Amino acid sequence: MLQTGILNPQVLSLLARVRHTNGLVIADRGFPFWPEIETVDLSLVDDVPTVLQVLAAVRGTFHAAQAFMAREFQKHNSAATRAKFAQALAGIPTTFEPHANFKKRVPGAIGLIRTGDTIQYANVILVSG
Repeated sequence: MLQTGILNPQVLSLLARVRHTNGLVIADRGFPFWPEIETVDLSLVDDVPTVLQVLAAVRGTFHAAQAFMAREFQKHNSAATRAKFAQALAGIPTTFEPHANFKKRVPGAIGLIRTGDTIQYANVILVSG
């Protein structure tokens, strides 16, 4: 029985299948459903869990070489929220692009982890290194 790290078997399975240059999406509660990619839905109630919580857990076993976020995240969120995401993504080059372009990347990802996060545009695509 696993006692530390990520305990969710679906998340572990998804992470085990990510290879070099593959993408993994961590999304907020309002992010659209993509039938063509595997989705692990962790949402329970508003803000449980958050994108930042899932990102922190995933970073323990996932080597991200690049991250993508929607440019709208910067416009619609406070400096404090932006700083928390910057800290969570420290060391990972992050590109901010229009949300429409961000969503075009999603079907190429290995999978998507949906959270209960209510922060606007709090979606991240991690590209493995």
